Order: sequence, then structure tokens, then C-alpha cells
Amino acid sequence: MRLCSSLCCLLVILVVPGDGFYVPGVTPVEYKRGATIKFKVNSLTSTRSPIPYDAYAIPSCIPGKRNPKPQHENFGEILWGDSIKPSMYYAHMQINVTCRRLCQTSNYTARQMKTLTKRIEEGYRGHVILDNLPVTEVFTPKLRGYRTYLLGYPLGNPKTPPRNRRKHNVPTLNLIEKTQINNHLAFTIKYHRPADMVAASHGVRIVGFHVTAHSIKHDSNTCKDDDTENAGWYPKQGNPVTVEDSAFTWSYSVNFVEDPELAWSSRWDPYWASHSTDSRIHWFSIINSLLIVLFLSGMVAMILMRALHRDFNRYNDPENQDEAQEETGWKLVHADVFRPPKYCNYLAIYVGSGCQLLGMMVITIFFALLGFLSPANRGGLLTAMLLLYILLGSYAGYVSARFCKMFHCQTWTNIGLTGTFFPGHNFIIWFLLNLVLWGKSASNAVPFTTLLALMGLWFFVSVPLVFVGAVLGYKRPAMEPPCYPNTIPRNIPEQRWYMKAPFTVLMAGILPFGAAFIELFFILSSLWLNRFYYVFGFLALVAIILTVTCAEITIVMVYFQLCYEDYHWWWRSFFVSGSSGFHLFLYSIFYYFTTLHIRGFWSTVVYFTWMFCVSYGFGVLTGTIGFLSSFTFVRFIYSQIKVD
Repeated sequence: MRLCSSLCCLLVILVVPGDGFYVPGVTPVEYKRGATIKFKVNSLTSTRSPIPYDAYAIPSCIPGKRNPKPQHENFGEILWGDSIKPSMYYAHMQINVTCRRLCQTSNYTARQMKTLTKRIEEGYRGHVILDNLPVTEVFTPKLRGYRTYLLGYPLGNPKTPPRNRRKHNVPTLNLIEKTQINNHLAFTIKYHRPADMVAASHGVRIVGFHVTAHSIKHDSNTCKDDDTENAGWYPKQGNPVTVEDSAFTWSYSVNFVEDPELAWSSRWDPYWASHSTDSRIHWFSIINSLLIVLFLSGMVAMILMRALHRDFNRYNDPENQDEAQEETGWKLVHADVFRPPKYCNYLAIYVGSGCQLLGMMVITIFFALLGFLSPANRGGLLTAMLLLYILLGSYAGYVSARFCKMFHCQTWTNIGLTGTFFPGHNFIIWFLLNLVLWGKSASNAVPFTTLLALMGLWFFVSVPLVFVGAVLGYKRPAMEPPCYPNTIPRNIPEQRWYMKAPFTVLMAGILPFGAAFIELFFILSSLWLNRFYYVFGFLALVAIILTVTCAEITIVMVYFQLCYEDYHWWWRSFFVSGSSGFHLFLYSIFYYFTTLHIRGFWSTVVYFTWMFCVSYGFGVLTGTIGFLSSFTFVRFIYSQIKVD
């Protein structure tokens, strides 16, 4: 009964949007002067570890006697590790707070202080949310001249390691002898008065939320209960709280600033504008990818089309029967080119799963371009992808059934494998990884009941849809090849070293990966460096270029392979473009050592496990594009010649 309830609740969460969802610019909230606004806290994250922790997993002021339960609005928040909870931070609209104690001075145990020290030294950052806006630190680099927004605030300042002091010649004044705790947060809340008179009568709108963290040792003369007695006080440096102080006070201040230029509909713009050079890099990436596409298109146009046109004329010319009888090149293998490959059922299964991923990608990007996946809807992107993947199980079953029927392996076992083989691999890996996250008490460790509900969605929604699609696919006529294979397969001549499978697969896969390389860098940065990625316009362009690149490079390699009388092109066409997933995993290793600062055994295991799953899915997606393109190409060229 509990499992059924969890499954029903999860279906409602997936189908019905949460309260936080909105199309940007549609559902603003107005606050009148003096209205109480409450802050929420989110999970602790770090760029040095992919394992997030609960906000109250460190010494802090907890509202109530027990750790409150997270307020999840959708299933994507659970998988992503967002653990949004109420906090004791509050303010009254447009009324500044000079200093307010969050709770009474507390004495913490040595174990609690050890945990806090470890999190500070690992670079973890706290996250606070107000009116669906995440709090940020604001920096203005002198050399760049524009503002940079960094999500969250540092929990403290780790002590300077001795080796860094000698290596970088750190001045004595900048040395941190003991790890400091940022126990005071100075919030800045920007608000905007609506131009609409009706909306303005309801109050003002919050358009910015920033923070500056300080380490201050309070005494009886600071942060008094009556805030009027704190007039003139401001955070002073020089007397910080260190991890050796087992008793200290948490405090905060609030400053309201009116911003007449920044409207509510564009309040997320500063987050994107903080990376103003990124747009130029995106355009450079697109131009670079277009050059690759133009190069491949030129090869297809000048070599393939010209050669094919000459071949068609020679093979189909009735006045040149003698030359037509001397079959050479790709026509020579016409009686073997459509021979079903080994393990053809697994090829059909992978192609069906790849079409499922391809459909999910196309629809997700389409709705993202329309603005339905707002950054304010945390977990909305992941929820949409999961929902689409489940519903597109029918598409996977249909495609797999069509190829199984063509390969004469139309069994219901293969259809069942279509719904369980590829997702099963990822689920087993994810389940084992979830055991590690449970052991580390991470906030993105999926609860057991949710895990069972996820399996229910898989076996009771996705898999049945696969069979529904397969029924439709089996009812369709089989895809007849232009040339039927002979009973006895012909021998394949010895291939040159550069035409053998390992070399062609690995080398050709570089081009699809190179077409999406720079965009993949930004996606990895959003995953592991806590940066926003909502430039779906650039992503759509790169996705189109990637699709064209996969199709063209596979067609070129399959044509050359057939010209060398090697008719084992089925799996080769899948792996040629699919090897870009292998290159992505190799790049993740390079990215780990050159960009990330992840340390620790389990953190490294989590990173490479996730990257393996991402690379595996990327390889299946690109491999499917290449296979379908080459399949269409091969059917076309052999349907244009006359075969006795």
C-alpha cells in the first residue's frame, strides 16, 4: 500500500507542475512595506566534491527541535540533490536590519566542530533562497570590468596551508592561521516598483538577492535584541570566529536597495550577464562546428555524389553491358550488404533506445526554447527529461520492432530487452552509486520509497509503452531491402590498416565530439562548478550541427568501407559516430585533472560514475543518428542500380 501511494504521488509530481513553475514574466509576487518575507535554505555544495549535504548537517540554527523535512516541488529536485527547507532568517519588506541574532549562543561538540571544519576546508558553500531567487556573492574584477555572480556564500575561510605560503610567498597579513567560520551574513535585497499602477498598489517586487559573509566574534554589546540600539554597527574585520571557538553566535543583517532599472521579468539576466564573454565563446563554438559541417558536406557533395553519379551511369547504362558486368566497388557486395549482422537483436535494441533519447532531447530543447523550463523551477529540466523518456518508450518499442522484423528476430523477448537493457545498465550503476550516497548522508541520496516508485514508473509505465509501440511496429510491413542476400556470404578481402574497424571508429568519432566540444565544456561546468546553463538557443544550434556531423561522417565512412568490399557496415555505422561517447569520457578525465579540484576517493568515484553514464548515453544517441543516416543512404544507393 505504501509503494502504491508513493507511485501515485510521484506520478502527480511528474505530471502536475509545482508552485514554483512559471513562464518567466507571468507570475510575479508583490510585497507591501512591512510584509514578512521568509528565507529558505538549500543543500551545501562544493566545486571540490560532487556530494551535496543537507543545510543542517553542520552546526547551525534549526527552526524547531528537529531537522525539518525538505520541501520538494518535483521529482527532479530529489534526483538533483536540492533539499530546500525553512530557515530562521526573516525580514520585513523595505525595513533594514542592522544586526539580528539568528538564535542564542550555542555550544557545539567537538564532533560537530570537526564536521564544520571539514566542510569549510572542502570549499562547501551555503545556499539561501528568497522569492525563488538564489543568493549570490557579487564580485567586480578590475581587469574584466563587469560583475560576476557566484552562487551561495562560503561557510568559512580555511587556514592557509604551509606549502602554499612558501610557494606563493603569501604576505603575513593575508595568512589565515586558523580556519575561520562565517557566522554573520549581510544580505542585500533589491526591489523594483512595477510600472503598472495596479501592480504597484499591491507593493514592490524582489529582483535581486545578494550576500556577503563575515566572521565576527560577538559580545554582549553587539547584535542586541532591540535593533535600534545597533545603529551605526557594521561588520568589522580583525576578530574572527575560529573553529577552536566551540561557542559562538549566528547573526545576519538585511539591507533593502531599490533598483529602478532592473524589472522583475529580467531579474535573471544578471546571472547570465555575469559571463559576458561566454556568448562570444558560444558563437566561436558554433562557427567552429559549422566549419566541420562544411568540410564534411563538401566531402559528401564532391566525392560521394560525384562518384555515385558516375557509378549509377556505369552500372545502369544499357549500351555498356561489358563494363556493367565487371562489378567493382560497392556494387560488388550488393548480395551481402543487407545480410543481417551478428547480434542483430542488440543492434535493434540500441537503435530503439537511441531513438528514445533522441526524441527526449528534441522535445526538451523545443520546450526550453519556448521558455517553459525556467531556472526558478528547480529540478524542472530533469523532471521534464525523465517524463519524456518514460512516455517515449512507445517510440523505442516501435523502432526496435521495425528493425527486429527486418532482421527476422521479432520476438517479444527482444522487445522486453528494449525497455530494460539500456535503462537497466544505468539503473544498476545509479543504484550502486546511491548506496554510496546513502553511506555519505548526501542530500541527493534517493530515499528507498522513492527508489521503489521510480522502479514502478519504469516497469509499469515505460515498459508497457514499449510493448504498445512494438505492437504497432510489428503490424507494419517489413522493410524490404533493395537487394536480397545470397545464401553463402562472400569473402572479404584483406583490408588496409586505415580501413580496419578500430582505427576508423576511433578517428571518425573525433569529428562529432569536436562539433559539440565547447558546448559540452559549458554543460560540464554547470554540472560540476555550480554554474547556470540556460542558453538553449545555442544548445539547439549545436544539437543540429551535431546531428548533421554524425550523419555525414558515418555516410562517408560507410561508403569508403563498401568501396573496399567490406559489407559488415551495420555495427560499424553505429560505432563510428557512437565513439564520440568514448571521446567524451576521455575528455572528462582531462577535465578532472585540469579544471576540477575534486579530491577524495568517493568524490572521485561519484564523478567518474556519473560521467560514464553520461558518456554511455551520449554514445548511444550519436550512434543511433549515424546508423539511421547510413541505413537510409545504403538503401538509397542500392535501390538506384539494376541488379540481376
